[in-house]
Amino acid sequence: MNHSPKPLERRLFVFLLTMCLTVGSQTLMLAKTNRYPSSGTDPLDSSIVQKPTDISPLLIGEPVPLASLPDVTGKMINLKEKLSQKPTILIFYRGGWCPFCNKQLAGIQAIEGNLRTMGYQIIAISTDSPEYLAKTVNQEKLTYTLLSDSDLSVSKQFGIAYAAPANYEKILQEGSKGKNVDKLLPVPSVFIVDTKGVIQFEYINPDFKQRISSAMLQSVAQALKKEL
Repeated sequence: MNHSPKPLERRLFVFLLTMCLTVGSQTLMLAKTNRYPSSGTDPLDSSIVQKPTDISPLLIGEPVPLASLPDVTGKMINLKEKLSQKPTILIFYRGGWCPFCNKQLAGIQAIEGNLRTMGYQIIAISTDSPEYLAKTVNQEKLTYTLLSDSDLSVSKQFGIAYAAPANYEKILQEGSKGKNVDKLLPVPSVFIVDTKGVIQFEYINPDFKQRISSAMLQSVAQALKKEL
């Protein structure tokens, strides 16, 4: 007898898990109509929020923005084309200077083989310049793709950028090679995106010390894989 979950059951599992993670992490899921000013102002031109608890991230079911970012070698990677190749675990982290980020990256590396076997690719995006990304790759022995969002243009489009506290200014300028002129940080986030570029799962926590565990991420990826 086949006891594997039916599609509806899998979707229900992922929905409930997403809701639990969202509520538990105090992720701000604001209605789309409330995310940006009613004047129709482009989100890139809207005011940057001052606190991580005030962000208005993209929601499940929404498409990711079009963008191109440099990898560790400086080569520009078209995000839409890259995402169309395979279902993607898309990670936003603060930088290689953040011990909580490095721990998360190492944890994801530990399950990278399992995720790849499921058919996923992993892309991690941070404020670091390509040179600093390369240092993180070597330090953590990463085998997945790292991309540089030094000016946080993509983080802004995802709705996860906020004004960094003043004591971060020096480290952000150094890590971004001076490109982070607005002195911003991304709220650490994990998205699972299908090959059409649509968000199917997300975990976003305003407390940068709290990250989704690798075991939980793997469970979500396993539950979603037949739907992507």
